Amino acid sequence: MSVHLVGGGALSAAHAPLYEPFLAEATARGRAAGRERPRVAVLSLHPAGVQQAEVLVDVLRAAGDFEPHVTAAERGGSVDLASIADVDAIVVGGGIVEEVRAGIEPVFGELRRQVASGVPYLGVSAGAMIAAEGSLGGGSRIDGVVVSPEDPSEPGEEFEVEAGIGLIDVAVDAHVAQRGNLSRLVAAVEAGLIESALGIDERTALIVGEGGLRVVGSGSVWRVLPADGGVLVSTLGA
Repeated sequence: MSVHLVGGGALSAAHAPLYEPFLAEATARGRAAGRERPRVAVLSLHPAGVQQAEVLVDVLRAAGDFEPHVTAAERGGSVDLASIADVDAIVVGGGIVEEVRAGIEPVFGELRRQVASGVPYLGVSAGAMIAAEGSLGGGSRIDGVVVSPEDPSEPGEEFEVEAGIGLIDVAVDAHVAQRGNLSRLVAAVEAGLIESALGIDERTALIVGEGGLRVVGSGSVWRVLPADGGVLVSTLGA
């Protein structure tokens, strides 16, 4: 089974192909457990609460049939072990990445255990960013220097890295081309704040499995690695 990471901007039925590989894995897992329809945990910690969870369920249903097990919370909420118990796949949606990370943190250990046992994971936007060992925050400055376009609502915000779930060992960013975040990844790797990074464009999914890396969708996945005298930047396309 695999870890599926979507870079955001893909929450309509037209984007169902991005989610089909995940639903196919969930279906296979469900059948192995004796279920005709896979039981999928959908975790949404978003300012829009239940409404955003429903949007996520609708786009997933366009990709395949499943039984949703939804846990939705607004700002400051969190999830517990019951939210991911006895499921065939797990989805973590988007939102404000620091709040999503804090809300999911109580089940980090169980998420690692389940994915290691073969349960597929899907992270969308913030849900993708927190999947790594290091969860990137939303800041756009490093030591006070602007390294990417600043969010008008968060001027002067420093870039920070906190502990993530740990499903993959490379830091992940989302909305990269659309928000101009590649420069932030380059600066963070060069400064040694993260060892390496994968930046996923909107409407693009990166699938990390036993066969390596696979890209689905209309954008690119940017790979940033340390190199002599700087960094090396390359792209993975569908």
